[in-house]
Amino acid sequence: MTEKETLERERVKELYSREDELHQKGIFSVGGTDEAGRGPLAGPVVAACVILKPDVFIDHLNDSKKLSEKRREEAFKEIVENAVSIGVGLSDVAEIDEINILQADYMAMRRAIEAMKTKPDYLITDAVEIPDLDIEQEPTVKGDAKVACIAAASIIAKVTRDHIMKVYDEKVPEYGFARHKAYGTKAHYEAIEKYGILPIHRRTFLKKRIEAGRLIAKENPVTFDDPAQIMNDFLGRYGLPD
Repeated sequence: MTEKETLERERVKELYSREDELHQKGIFSVGGTDEAGRGPLAGPVVAACVILKPDVFIDHLNDSKKLSEKRREEAFKEIVENAVSIGVGLSDVAEIDEINILQADYMAMRRAIEAMKTKPDYLITDAVEIPDLDIEQEPTVKGDAKVACIAAASIIAKVTRDHIMKVYDEKVPEYGFARHKAYGTKAHYEAIEKYGILPIHRRTFLKKRIEAGRLIAKENPVTFDDPAQIMNDFLGRYGLPD
């Protein structure tokens, strides 16, 4: 093993330290939650909750944003194979625009936990306290880079949401969703101005730019499949644990 590989293994080993402490106290159903898609201009926000097996080590586990797309997809499969339980939930564009992105984020996280057959007894979150949840929570700043189960949840959420955006891209490739995942890139804004605002765009995210006259675009009433159905079809391929 090279020095680089040794350092990487030590980094990943450190991610498990908080869960190991809780396991030693007799708390074994430790769930980690995280989300993907708070910032984009279109599409749902997706959240995941993951309980990892205490005796399993997943190589290269990390905050999903620090992994290449290929590495994320490899890690996704490893997590599915080595988790006690995984739940995934989302809030769609209508919900984001109605209740705001933060509340929609919380809703997606609650739905992810509700989707789990084995529920966590203890929850470690990425810096947030999820309201209306009867589970002890431990918010951890930058938790996706510090705690294994949160890192795992970030990967599950990110890969799932990216798949939804790729399906949208097949419908409207001119918008470039497969490339920018609906973030506010120059190319994305140019596509909106050229082709129009889609039903999957978050109106509350575009409002200020439109009101300031910096975005002039018509409506483009393309019909899209339900993101929850796309998500369930995708996850069904992998046979999530329990």
